[in-house]
Amino acid sequence: MENTALFFAALCLLSSAALVSSIDNFSVEGRVYCDTCRAGFETNVTEYISGATVKVECKHFTTGKVEHVNEGVTDSTGHYKISIADDHEQEICEVVLVDSSLANCKEVENGRDRAEVLLASESGIAGNTRHANSLGFLRDEPLPYCAKLLQEYYGLGEQES
Repeated sequence: MENTALFFAALCLLSSAALVSSIDNFSVEGRVYCDTCRAGFETNVTEYISGATVKVECKHFTTGKVEHVNEGVTDSTGHYKISIADDHEQEICEVVLVDSSLANCKEVENGRDRAEVLLASESGIAGNTRHANSLGFLRDEPLPYCAKLLQEYYGLGEQES
């Protein structure tokens, strides 16, 4: 009986140690797209990029010194998932575009090239998964039907009388 109690005590101790060690491991997820209309946002003709490279970069918030960098690559749906170890409470972390796998969609536009993510366990955010805003590259030339599409988006299409 004493061995059973000792076994369960050891099991509880190991389980709590495993839980504590995984608390400060984060998963950062998001998508990378090609802005095929150069619209500045995702549309219904947006192409999600397979094989795009992104990185999570954390800089100390007072010194600006880069403290952590971890890269990832998107899957066939343009989705990435990057594991980040440790708590980064003293750092500002961002997901940043690195490279597009599409030859005709490599231009980076300020504002859509990075997304801030909070990687601190005491942040008030439940769980360890962080979802970043989508990041986008610009296509060299907009697709031919984009002008009509954007007119429809902005309600500038033909008006019925």
